[in-house]
Amino acid sequence: MLIEVLKSKIHLVTVTEANLNYVGSITIDEDLMDASGIIEGEKVQVVNLNNGERLDTYVIKGRRGSGEIIMNGPAARKVVVGDVVIVMAFALMEPDEAKNFKPTVIFPDTKTNRLVK
Repeated sequence: MLIEVLKSKIHLVTVTEANLNYVGSITIDEDLMDASGIIEGEKVQVVNLNNGERLDTYVIKGRRGSGEIIMNGPAARKVVVGDVVIVMAFALMEPDEAKNFKPTVIFPDTKTNRLVK
């Protein structure tokens, strides 16, 4: 049996753009992707702290060092620029593996969406 557990989390970043006229997804600064272990095309859950919305989408690599968090396509209707969101990726594991697994959680600066040194 496999269970789904938290693999990666970008905790509290600010939406910098909402682009309705796009195919769909979330664009994330490549620095944040690398630090969290989230890869391009990976399915993620996005939770909006401002309005309680939760949605699943996939990741597009954003410009490195830009701090951009862009909600694209239909997901753009679930946010407004300035909303604070949490981005989470999950993985399927055997229960014994999951007991010892430690997710990667990062806490960027919410004003700049950049890694805090």
